[in-house]
Amino acid sequence: MSVPNIIEVGSLIKMYIDYRLKEHSPFKLVLLSAGVAYSAACLQNFLTDPELSAVERAKRYIFSWIRIIPLVKKKVEEERLKAKTLMEEDMNKCTKSLSVYYQLPKKGRSVDEVAKEASEYLELGDCDWKAGGLSGCVYNVDPEVTTLVTQVYGMSAWTNPLHPEVFPGIRKMEAEIVQMAIHMFHGGRDACGTMTSGGSESLLLAVKAYRDYARNVKGIRNPEILMPASGHAAFDKASQLYRMRLVRVPVDPKTHKADVKAMEKAINKNTCMLLASAPGFPHGVIDPVGEIAALGRKYDIPVHVDACLGGFVIAFMDEAGYPLPPFDFRVEGVTSISADTHKYGYAPKGSSIILYSHPKYRQQQFFVATEWPGGIYASPTLAGSRPGGLIAACWASMMYYGRNGYVEATKKIVETHRFIDIGLRQINGLRVMGHPEACCVAVDSVDFNIYRVSDAMAKKGWSLSPLQFPSSIHLTVTYLHTREGVAERFVNDMRETVAEIMKNPKADAEGSAVIYGMAQSIPDRSMVSDIASVFLESIYNLKTDSVSNGYGK
Repeated sequence: MSVPNIIEVGSLIKMYIDYRLKEHSPFKLVLLSAGVAYSAACLQNFLTDPELSAVERAKRYIFSWIRIIPLVKKKVEEERLKAKTLMEEDMNKCTKSLSVYYQLPKKGRSVDEVAKEASEYLELGDCDWKAGGLSGCVYNVDPEVTTLVTQVYGMSAWTNPLHPEVFPGIRKMEAEIVQMAIHMFHGGRDACGTMTSGGSESLLLAVKAYRDYARNVKGIRNPEILMPASGHAAFDKASQLYRMRLVRVPVDPKTHKADVKAMEKAINKNTCMLLASAPGFPHGVIDPVGEIAALGRKYDIPVHVDACLGGFVIAFMDEAGYPLPPFDFRVEGVTSISADTHKYGYAPKGSSIILYSHPKYRQQQFFVATEWPGGIYASPTLAGSRPGGLIAACWASMMYYGRNGYVEATKKIVETHRFIDIGLRQINGLRVMGHPEACCVAVDSVDFNIYRVSDAMAKKGWSLSPLQFPSSIHLTVTYLHTREGVAERFVNDMRETVAEIMKNPKADAEGSAVIYGMAQSIPDRSMVSDIASVFLESIYNLKTDSVSNGYGK
């Protein structure tokens, strides 16, 4: 039954009740009428929420009522406070012995004093991330590149591309970065793009462009995003920010790639974009871009290729001797591509690129306010002012490496990636998920709780990424892992760790193994969201055992 029909039925019920109760007081009739109208409005809001499916809305509604039951509410709050205490203690464990600034110093510090204290701050922590123990996160620590980008950033620290007429050099650098990326991904004469602050912003902008294109050009009132379940969480953020419905289609359970047939069945008149990941963050597999692009052509729907993670690897794999099926603008139907320069482009954090096959899409990305008393305001991305220093540093990195440098780096990374893939497949008790083409290698197990492996490996200096649905962990291979002996040490440590676990595979889990296992089993996902929010809150919590500047907390 459609929403208008439901409202009509509600109106008829109201009329009938009014007729039956006509002898009652006007107050009762007004109260009853208001109740019926309110209930109808609530029902309409419930059925027309653009962000969620009816099933998801029903689940959230039911769980929200369960959580107000006094006993349940008390228990949830107890667990939340327990998690808050643990997370705050963990977040402050490296800094508790230091004094804390709760307000500005009364008198400014000297350059040497500030530099000395900043150096002390940056040496905090027990993770030796320069040794290659991280999964992703830091992609290169070449000292020569570090010196170069630091120098160039310093030269451009006060620049702002919001004012291209004031900083023409920064404007030229950004335009050149975009053009170099267009060439990398085989863009045509009409291809265009912009720089962004990172992968999430690139994806947010792609969604905005296609939402507005659907509304302004195609006349779609309620545009929807259609994507494989493995697509990045930034699309969930876009769905929430733009109040769009996000349709996630399960991936193939064996290959972990997009199920194209299932995607086609999910297409409807509101679908404004399709997604293919190249590669996907969870498992390092590349979705069938050609098949998804064919759907885009068939149904006249734009197709975005999310290459934020490995764009600066897969773009050079052919030249490195590891050919891939076409995934970029060579594929007819691909209308946009995102790639992070701050990952395998080896630029400092805070830069990415979003490219379009035609300006008609990029135009929908732009923001323009024409009626502001402060003047006509226009910005190409979500931010207004942007750090020109990051654009300059990104440009410097790309100029330093050049095409040959990126090809050589890609060759080493792919060789290391495949060495680790083969090594993990030979470990009894582990399963490599799918056939990863680039960047990541994910594993799970049918014999034991896989999170026990990440806990045990952490004690050996490795920080692996936990995944869910299904339970698994992965390593994102970076240039640091290509150093002599690092990959071999990782495979050997994994082999020893799993062998030890296999002696008692059904043993009780501890540490993060318990947390992640529990998180996946909780049907009320709002509770998981609450705990994640507690973690985010703990980032801004300051505790100290020392004398503090200003008022203590």
